[in-house]
Amino acid sequence: MQLRKLGAFGAETDSMEAPFRQIWDAFFASQVLVFRGQRLTPSRYLKFARQFGRPEPHVINQFHHPEHADILILSNVKKDGEPIGLADAGTYFHTDYSYLDVPARATLLYSIEVPKKGGDTLFADQYTAYEELPASLKRTVENRVALHHYGNRDDQDKSSRTVASVLTEDQEKKMAWVRHPVVRKHPVTGRKALYSVSGSSFGIEGMREDEAIELLDELKAHATQQKYQYRLKYGVGDVVIWDNASLLHSATLTDPEDPRTLWRITVKEEGRT
Repeated sequence: MQLRKLGAFGAETDSMEAPFRQIWDAFFASQVLVFRGQRLTPSRYLKFARQFGRPEPHVINQFHHPEHADILILSNVKKDGEPIGLADAGTYFHTDYSYLDVPARATLLYSIEVPKKGGDTLFADQYTAYEELPASLKRTVENRVALHHYGNRDDQDKSSRTVASVLTEDQEKKMAWVRHPVVRKHPVTGRKALYSVSGSSFGIEGMREDEAIELLDELKAHATQQKYQYRLKYGVGDVVIWDNASLLHSATLTDPEDPRTLWRITVKEEGRT
C-alpha cells in the first residue's frame, strides 16, 4: 500500500485493492484510514466492511439503506418533504456504540454527496491523551469503570442540533446501561487509551454522580484538546474508516440547505482479531 500521512495520526491511499492483511495493519497503525475517490455499490461496500468484523445495524432503523440494513444513511436531503437519512448525527465528541455491551471496532463512512462548505469530521487521539494525563489523574482513573447509556452527556435537549439522534419510544426501550473501563486496553494493539470519556458516559461506579461527572468532564476537556485533534475533509467517493477504541470523533454541523449524504457501516468488536 502506498500511504500518505494525514497528521500526527491518520493515513490516506487511493486504492482498496491491497491484500486485506496490509489494510488491517495499516488501519490499526493509523487509527484513521482514508481511501480517496472510490466508486462502490452498496454490496461491495458492505463486503469490504465485513472483513473487519460483524456489522451492527443502527438502532435508528427508519434510515437503514433499502438494500442493506447494515448501512445507515446519513443525510440532510429531503425527498417529497421527508428526510432520506439521519441529519446532524454525532455532532459532539463520542465513540460509536459505547452504549452497547460489545462496542464498535470500526466505523466506515462512504461519501456520496459533499456540501460546498463544512461537513468535516474531527478526531481526537485517545492513546496520546491517556499517555499525557498527569500522573495523579492517571492513578485516579486507572481501574475505574464508567456507566454508559445512549445519549450525549453534555446536551439532552431533544430540540438541539447537538443532542444525540432522537430515538422513538420503541427504540429507547432497546437501550440499557452498560459498563466499560475508563482506561481501556485496545483489543487489537494492546495499547491503553481513554475510552469514551465524552458522549455516552454518564457516571462512574463507586462515585457520587456529581463527582463522577466532574471527573468525566475533566477527562473530556483533556482528551479533546486541539493538540490531539485531526480535522478530516471529505471528497466525493471517499471511504473513511476509523478505530473507535483509540479515538473520539465529532461530526461538524453543516448548512441544512447544503446537501450532504454518506453511507455508514459500524462493525463491532467481534470476529476477526
